[in-house]
Amino acid sequence: MSLKPMITVVASLLGAASLLSACSTPASPATTKTSSAIQAVGAENEYANVISQIGGRYVQVSAIESNPNTDPHTFEASPSVAREIEAAKLVVQNGLGYDTWASKIEAASPNPERKVIDVQHLLGLPDSTPNPHLWYKPTTMPAVAKAIASDLSQLEPAHAKYFQANDHAFDVSLDPWYQAIARFKAAFPSTPVAVTEPVGDYMLQASGCKILTPFSLQAAIMNGTDPSPQDVTIENNLFRDHSVKVFVYNQQVTDSLTASFLALAKQEKIPVVGVYETMPTPGYTYQSWMLAEVNALYKAVSANQSTTRL
Repeated sequence: MSLKPMITVVASLLGAASLLSACSTPASPATTKTSSAIQAVGAENEYANVISQIGGRYVQVSAIESNPNTDPHTFEASPSVAREIEAAKLVVQNGLGYDTWASKIEAASPNPERKVIDVQHLLGLPDSTPNPHLWYKPTTMPAVAKAIASDLSQLEPAHAKYFQANDHAFDVSLDPWYQAIARFKAAFPSTPVAVTEPVGDYMLQASGCKILTPFSLQAAIMNGTDPSPQDVTIENNLFRDHSVKVFVYNQQVTDSLTASFLALAKQEKIPVVGVYETMPTPGYTYQSWMLAEVNALYKAVSANQSTTRL
């Protein structure tokens, strides 16, 4: 397989990063925050990043969960976090039990002017949805960005055209990621993979991968319970029998069991791709993060190259 497609992917990533550099560089006079900027909160930093891209100079955004060394599933909000949410005019949270602390704070401090975007409800997903890592699904963030633009327009009608223009630019900037997914799916159809948790499953499925790890094992690790011995044996055999082409490993939630899977994958020379529950910082936007993950998957399958950390 020629590496030309991957080179194109990397070039696309560089282009996307350049397009969005305003999100990570000092603001120019034209984008300086206004003194009356809308206070907004993203429960996870990937959502905060998208709020910032849509709101631009008219928002002041805080990200609550952004520590790559913390398990978001066990996060507990502090009084300072509660104060940030209480003061916010816009909050974006994931839902599906992932950030119930935010809902509790909002209920304890009702504010009729506060806009809350719960991504689960935005997408019409039932509480029984097994995989809460919605930001890896390619269709999620366009819907979130549109809802952000709509809510900001209601909060600041005078700047509605600005928010709508940023929403359009955001949609366009996702094209390199979509193209990379399509390119991988065409080049490596039905690629068998093993995972620790369902963190990146939506992206893997969109890329045409076949996830061989039992979901019962993924759910057990995600929920902090012990998987069955049978599931552990199946996972180990995926590596020993070389039944998978890549191991997708959650960098943020590790324990002795997942460490043993990682060691076995490396021993058997199965390339590893690290995924994250919050956006790696600094240096990434949501778009460049997602594209980097697909690039890492491409390198793993095409060149047997691991990307354990972005």
